[in-house]
Amino acid sequence: MLQLSPIERRELKARAHSLNPVVSISEENGLTDAVMREIDICLKAHELIKIRVYGDSRENRIACYDRICEELGAAPVQHIGKLLVVWRPIPQDQKPVRRPQRTTPRRTKRSFQG
Repeated sequence: MLQLSPIERRELKARAHSLNPVVSISEENGLTDAVMREIDICLKAHELIKIRVYGDSRENRIACYDRICEELGAAPVQHIGKLLVVWRPIPQDQKPVRRPQRTTPRRTKRSFQG
């Protein structure tokens, strides 16, 4: 499990504020292997994700949080109610290549003169 400094955690909380949950864990099935694979895929794509855990047991949510962070090598960022925020950096060699910025200006709408 990754450890974060308080400053890093605060910055990640701020970034996560506007995110929507990308994975939901049901109360009936819990944290299955399929759910763990989906969380892993989302972490590879986004680095920082929110997970919604359905169920009223706080102990079960904390157990899920700990298991996710341990097995996937992620850092716990925040646990508020039924939402978990998890972060795992994408390795440099796996980061997507961004397209270069446009160098020519876009066309603007021409006013009608006539």
